[in-house]
Amino acid sequence: MSAVSEDDLVSLVYTSTAVRPLGDDALSGLLAQSRDANGARDVTGMLLYRDGRFIQVLEGARAVVTALAAAIARDGRHRGMRILLLEGISARQFPDWTMGYQGLSQLTDPRPDGYRDSFADLDVDSDRSTTLRALSELSLWFRVRARR
Repeated sequence: MSAVSEDDLVSLVYTSTAVRPLGDDALSGLLAQSRDANGARDVTGMLLYRDGRFIQVLEGARAVVTALAAAIARDGRHRGMRILLLEGISARQFPDWTMGYQGLSQLTDPRPDGYRDSFADLDVDSDRSTTLRALSELSLWFRVRARR
């Protein structure tokens, strides 16, 4: 990947809802398409999918990432796209992944005492600190599982 100036490097995180649930084949196709396009644009990130909900992190040059987000917003496979975070970063969290992916299974009830759902925290209009904490937890969870 080419080097992007630290002054120009951003992370954008959004959530959206699938128009219809996506099966493994549809998700595989979406990921292949995303990985090819992101590699050509020097974009990295991760995609989480659970019960028809997406959370995606995109990292790269500001102009490229914001244009990509605008194109994603027009994609008919989902609706209700909400940008949760757009900020300058000094280093990528996912430097080796043109699009890391993890499907998430819903925990069955009853949930253990003290359980908090970071994915759900991003689904609601939260304050910035809750959003940042949830994103940090999810990205750590993702990176740990990707090493296995």
